[in-house]
Amino acid sequence: MERYESYKPSGAEWIGDIPSSWSSLRAKYIFREIDDRSLAGDEELLSVSHLTGVTPRSEKNITMFMAEDYTGAKLCREGDLVINTMWAWMGALGVSKLPGIVSPAYGVYRQQSDCLIPQYADWLLRTPNYIAEYTRRSTGVNSSRLRLYPDRFLDMPILIPPRSDQERIVTFLKRKTAEVDAAISKKERLIDLLLQQKTILINRVVTQGIGFCGRLRDCGIGWIGKIPLHWSLAPAYTKFDIQLGKMLDSKKITGRHLRRYLRNTDIQWEQINSENLPEMDIRPNETERYTVRNGDLLVCEGGDIGRCAIWCGPSHEIGFQKALHRVRPIADLQVEYFRLFMLTASAAGALASGANTNTISHLTAETFRRMRVLCPPVKEQAAIALYARQVEMDTNDIIDRTKHEITSLREFQSALIANVVTGQIRT
Repeated sequence: MERYESYKPSGAEWIGDIPSSWSSLRAKYIFREIDDRSLAGDEELLSVSHLTGVTPRSEKNITMFMAEDYTGAKLCREGDLVINTMWAWMGALGVSKLPGIVSPAYGVYRQQSDCLIPQYADWLLRTPNYIAEYTRRSTGVNSSRLRLYPDRFLDMPILIPPRSDQERIVTFLKRKTAEVDAAISKKERLIDLLLQQKTILINRVVTQGIGFCGRLRDCGIGWIGKIPLHWSLAPAYTKFDIQLGKMLDSKKITGRHLRRYLRNTDIQWEQINSENLPEMDIRPNETERYTVRNGDLLVCEGGDIGRCAIWCGPSHEIGFQKALHRVRPIADLQVEYFRLFMLTASAAGALASGANTNTISHLTAETFRRMRVLCPPVKEQAAIALYARQVEMDTNDIIDRTKHEITSLREFQSALIANVVTGQIRT
């Protein structure tokens, strides 16, 4: 790769110099706004994302509601530019590869003379420099209210390389982006395999111990299977004090004894968020019941049922809401082993099947207390916890490095696209 022979000013400081053979026109001379509407609303519904551009909504994992009727939605053709007016400042736009319908609030623009190859236009208009310019041209009092209106977009300069340059750029970038995407997919697959391996290694020692070669017996719980002969099972309430958190209401947010409190979303496997926590009123006589001690296990009642982590921090300063169970040992079962037991149960799907699913899936206090748990001897619990911590640390270290490599690949891909489509590199 090399630079073009000569360059000239583009006329826009934010674009910089461009190859001498390239030109630039205001968007209004290239695109015209289209406002055709669907009569039946039965065309392919398209989504516009800052990550993937314009894609069928059916291919996206979107939890937002679906409208009952899409009559009146905007029609777009293959090759049309679609801009999410409200999220253009994040790069939510792209050239559609298929016909369909989009939100009436989006902008749909069609080329007047086909001077841009659609794939080239898609890459160009989603480069960081263009996205930054959308932000500058958007109007609104803050980022959540910024809007890129048609007149502001149509006044922007658009680069127009000669057709032969565009064709060469598209051919080159299709090959290079495919290579980078393949490398990223391999690394993502590696992460999946590492997580599976971690689960298998931990599950094995949690249910059978480390290097155990003695006799096994069927414990009577299908997902656990066979366990060492000298291990036992017991209801959770015989080993732990299990306390559901405090119900939150508007009065408890403005009381005289405000304390920060943990929510379901603050509890993740292996870690707890303690930053920017909300507050609720926890009176002095409720401190012991509704606050956490160093070493307590916090377990999610709903959502990812059973997701849990150990609180490693000051005692009695932080509360917890009703969406969480606080688990505190009262016998010879250690919370670190029990955390691993819960992780194993979750991986096996045992927690969801034991939850109350009449309405919203949740692990009730009664069900949780009755749950039978494995009870290895204390020394074996400690050995299992030590082994599992090492497995988690080693695996997480490799995963973190792999995620960093994926980030670097994506940054390289983005920089390569931006440099090629703006003429900074000649392919």
